[in-house]
Amino acid sequence: MVDAWKQARKAVESRYKGLCDILEKRKVKDEVTKATVLKDITVLSNQPCRLSYSSSGTANQTDTVSNIEQIIKLFIAPEIKIAPGSKLRITQNGVTTDYISGGVPSVYETHQEISLELEKENA
Repeated sequence: MVDAWKQARKAVESRYKGLCDILEKRKVKDEVTKATVLKDITVLSNQPCRLSYSSSGTANQTDTVSNIEQIIKLFIAPEIKIAPGSKLRITQNGVTTDYISGGVPSVYETHQEISLELEKENA
């Protein structure tokens, strides 16, 4: 059974086309002001991954615009720890975008799936 899981994981990971950097907010002492500030610190770099996009199928209508919600999922190795709210900088197909992890991951033997939201600065 173990060999079957290894083969299944290898098949899933063969579809990874992106690289992910994981950043977490950490308290850091500012050298100039000597104040403690929160700063994005990279905790993991260049982790293979894959982004998947889909639409919810429902449109949010306002007076002037109809928006269709896009669902963004990250597929990544199951042993990687990503805290909810972490910033993820993902490069896939030559495009680098910053996201925020949107909640608790769904972890499977072969991978984990994490819902993402565009970072507000990129939305």
